[in-house]
Amino acid sequence: MFLVYHPEGSDEPTRWRYDPRKLMSAEREMLERRTGRDFTDFTKGVQSGNSLCRRALLFMFLKRDHPGVKWEDVDFAWDELRLEHSRQELELIREQVVKNLTGDQLAAALEQLDAEIAEAPEDEEGKARLPIAD
Repeated sequence: MFLVYHPEGSDEPTRWRYDPRKLMSAEREMLERRTGRDFTDFTKGVQSGNSLCRRALLFMFLKRDHPGVKWEDVDFAWDELRLEHSRQELELIREQVVKNLTGDQLAAALEQLDAEIAEAPEDEEGKARLPIAD
């Protein structure tokens, strides 16, 4: 999965690879402190669109690149920040959809997923897993 930040006025978006299982303990602890959620709930919040969780994640990635950035400096319009699944992740999701849906729901979901898979970036890091920490 990728966190993609494209603030208004910038030419190119910044893209970070986001795998919650690969974050260091200090980063996980900071994310828990900032959001008041344990790390598993934090990762679910990022997925479900929780604004505070996504702000904390953006803060973490910006701080990696610019150590002087402060929490108060991180402010974004909703359409400037998005999550993108890799092709491999979408293929895993597609497998689950096939197992859990039927009929018109299945057809609609597969149509949407197949379109996303065709456009999704490859994940160069190996075998994909769904981005929720256990």
